[in-house]
Amino acid sequence: MPAATAVILIRPTGFGYDSVTAVTTAFQQRLERQDLLQRVSGEFDTLLEALSHRGIRTTVLDPVDRTAPNGVFPNNWFSTHADGTLVVYPMLTPSRRRERDPRLREHLVADGFRVEDVKDLSEWEQGLGILEGTGSLVLDRSGRRAFACLSPRTGPAALRSWCDAFGYRPIPFTATMDGMMSSVPVYHTNVVMALGDHWALACLDAVADPGERHTLRAALEVGGRRLVPFMVEQMHRFVGNALELQGANGPCIFLSATAFAALNGDQRRALEVFAELVPVAVPTIEMVGGGSVRCMLAENFLGRGSGGAAVAIG
Repeated sequence: MPAATAVILIRPTGFGYDSVTAVTTAFQQRLERQDLLQRVSGEFDTLLEALSHRGIRTTVLDPVDRTAPNGVFPNNWFSTHADGTLVVYPMLTPSRRRERDPRLREHLVADGFRVEDVKDLSEWEQGLGILEGTGSLVLDRSGRRAFACLSPRTGPAALRSWCDAFGYRPIPFTATMDGMMSSVPVYHTNVVMALGDHWALACLDAVADPGERHTLRAALEVGGRRLVPFMVEQMHRFVGNALELQGANGPCIFLSATAFAALNGDQRRALEVFAELVPVAVPTIEMVGGGSVRCMLAENFLGRGSGGAAVAIG
């Protein structure tokens, strides 16, 4: 399946350090600045401008809870699918459960998109487990495969149930923050790896088990994808948090300026064979929120009728 041509973003109105999610997100750091929201709003607008410049359609929503500190990362609580399905996910912490907007379908329909069905999996929080959207699931939509780095935010039972429900094959693995077997697990799969139509980025060094590492490598290279491995140190610079989108003039890989600077020359050249690299500076969002550019973008695969450019819905 080609990359998405549209994305959904949520304004960072309540952005801030979340001590609850920081328990499982080792990238978060507290930053006390009076101009924090001003800086974050500027970074958000810079991303919007980069998307618009490449011809990516954007739907920009206000958060249902204007005080939610992680609201700028919508890809964790919902995903869209080309058959018109909207999926809502089980989240680990109460602060993130507040982000789920019961009017999301209404907002997307108002923006001209077709939503045939909503599958709300939030009740899984009470038993089956946690699965935080396309943070937990890096999807090979053409090959119907779901890569998932197991962690407190990505449970094995929830992964299996999701794959059974949507017709995907699960590819679970375990990755840690320093690549050691007994270390802290990486909180989301989209920190460890990213997939494009013809390329894959992956921090194989973070996968401590040799068997799992071999299996993951083989799975990433299926179909002739060019695997571009990166080191644990680069993972900490958000190199894996990248997203391919289809722009007006061809495919683009959106990533942060931090990640772009961490890529070496060979890695950049390998990716540029397939797409334009689009670095966007979001250092405050990365430092305080523990997520980067990919986390800010919820791909929109829903079909739509005729209609214009970016729409902002309150």
